[in-house]
Amino acid sequence: MQIPVSHGHLEASLREPDLDPRAAAVLCHPHPLHGGTMHTKAVFRAAQALNEVGVRVLRFNFRGVGTSTGSYADGVGEEEDVEAALRYVEAESPGLPLILGGFSFGSLVGSRVALREPGIRSLLLMGVPISIYDFGHLRDLERPTVVVQADGDELGPGAEVERVVGGLGRHITVERIPESNHYFDGAFDGLKEAVGRFFTDGPGGRALAREAATTSSRGQEEDRA
Repeated sequence: MQIPVSHGHLEASLREPDLDPRAAAVLCHPHPLHGGTMHTKAVFRAAQALNEVGVRVLRFNFRGVGTSTGSYADGVGEEEDVEAALRYVEAESPGLPLILGGFSFGSLVGSRVALREPGIRSLLLMGVPISIYDFGHLRDLERPTVVVQADGDELGPGAEVERVVGGLGRHITVERIPESNHYFDGAFDGLKEAVGRFFTDGPGGRALAREAATTSSRGQEEDRA
């Protein structure tokens, strides 16, 4: 499928859960210049985990990747791509609370966009590369955010991410995955478990439930008007 954007279109894949969705998500892939695509295993497995807990998930290729038009734009143009993906999911999922997520470079771009998107109810960040980028902006998000990080991540070991990123606010939960690397090799089951836990019994699940209840109440009031 294709999503319209100013430079042409984005290649994308929308995956539905088995039951009626309780939320919708957009997932962003790793760096376009280093082999990142929407098919990167960690992104694909995170999408599976969200599907399994009732979330509709859109994965897409940034500009210049796969059949997406355009070319790499230093992260700035990629933010426009994320916004286009969000607008598409919003149109396809009226009334559903939204999750925005990303892996590595995708976690940076996605979280920056979330700062100006109040409709995002929760964030899923994976493999946060704190040795390359500053993630201090996460302090200002103030929405339930899970950071899934491998203890052996070369771009941000789990213990360091827990100290640095986890210390930015109580809204941030750091889930550490032992004995793996930046790409979660050999640890995809742990990745999926962490994602599922956060969006069922964890802060993400509670945030989605509150939003769904608010939307339902608002709809009942409109019906009575």
